Amino acid sequence: MHPSISQSASFKALVNSLREALQEPEQFTLSYAAESSAFIRFNQARVRQAGQVQQASIGLKLINEGRHADLQITLAGDPHVDLQRLTDGLHQLRETLPLLPPDPYLLLNHNGWQSNNVQAHPLPDTEQVVAQITQAAEGLDLVGFYAAGPISRGFASSSGAFGWHQANSFNFDFSLFHENGQAVKASYAGHEWDGEGFAKRFQQAREQLEVLGQPLRTLAPGQYRAYLAPAALEEIMGMLCWGGFSAQSIASKSSPLQKLYAGDSTFSPLVSLDEKVSGSLSPAFSDEGYPRSDLGLIVDGKAGARLVSSRSAAEYGLTANGASGGESPSALNMKAGALPDADILKQLGTGLYISNLWYLNFSDQPAARLTGMTRFATFWVENGEIQAPVSTMRFDDSAFSLLGSRLEALTAERELLLSASTYSQRATASALLPGALVSRLTLTL
Repeated sequence: MHPSISQSASFKALVNSLREALQEPEQFTLSYAAESSAFIRFNQARVRQAGQVQQASIGLKLINEGRHADLQITLAGDPHVDLQRLTDGLHQLRETLPLLPPDPYLLLNHNGWQSNNVQAHPLPDTEQVVAQITQAAEGLDLVGFYAAGPISRGFASSSGAFGWHQANSFNFDFSLFHENGQAVKASYAGHEWDGEGFAKRFQQAREQLEVLGQPLRTLAPGQYRAYLAPAALEEIMGMLCWGGFSAQSIASKSSPLQKLYAGDSTFSPLVSLDEKVSGSLSPAFSDEGYPRSDLGLIVDGKAGARLVSSRSAAEYGLTANGASGGESPSALNMKAGALPDADILKQLGTGLYISNLWYLNFSDQPAARLTGMTRFATFWVENGEIQAPVSTMRFDDSAFSLLGSRLEALTAERELLLSASTYSQRATASALLPGALVSRLTLTL
């Protein structure tokens, strides 16, 4: 039996049992999360650990006249055991509810919407992937982590809503170490493994590794032309997503993009950013029971939609659009530019090629000003040719400059970056981003 069908059917059975067990005027929402994952750890280009994880859990919310309580339940995969766990959980929540005050910002979705999305991309054969990775990394010090498999999400409510989502994906997160201790970090991720695509990505990392053997160049603090690779741009976008598009943050004036939404600042017209749920790993519905559709967050450099959870909708009189409680994007999609990858170094001319950034934080949040460190393969480029690796530097600059007045170009090719988080379960967050060429980036020390 197809795993998606059997999981969906067993989830439906639990939902039906729950409907029958309800006592007026109780209501419920039930969410479902499952994965079947292959995990492989590499060290010194060899497989050091290989395992398979299969797990499923449900999140039950019981509501009675404005009071609500939640419970996470791990499923055993045995229908009788799972039904008993759900029944016990229902009793537990029933006993808890009278002890709680009513929630003034509880806003339930009473629509009986239906959503079904099964992306059955064939996943790569694990043995083939391992063979290709070990062959490509022969003679190199590679450390890496490969995770792959289907992820399922479900939602149902007492109002008749039902959503089902399954997406297959893989993510190979790896670093190549030079004998001098320097490293290149890269990843290759997607729905379908493409041997050619992987080979190209690996070759790029290998070429950068060779340059890391040269003596480090130390730069004086100042402003430099710079190219930010997609992984470096992801760190910046990740910070902006930290409350940036949140209706709650914007309403309470704590968003780093406050000036964008107030119309006081704009990004470059080259910048268009969507929360693109369709075709992504993220389900087209939230844990709160609201359908999600694609949203234009930044349109040609100007403020677009904001992410509105049900609580923000209740508190600020807005319309919920399926954002999670944290109101952070989970399927970022930035519009590509016109700069071909082959011309990046030529267009950069003389300046910095930055592969990764890390340890980012806000140095001035209302101005969207960020500080952080260069990391891994950062190179000094002269006349379109890489000259030397650059020692770690701190930058401090505003996103309104980097993606605004100083943004010269975005690349025509984009990289899909999947969250490598496996904390409690594999994450479904993704970002499809180009690289960015900026006329000035401020290095402080």
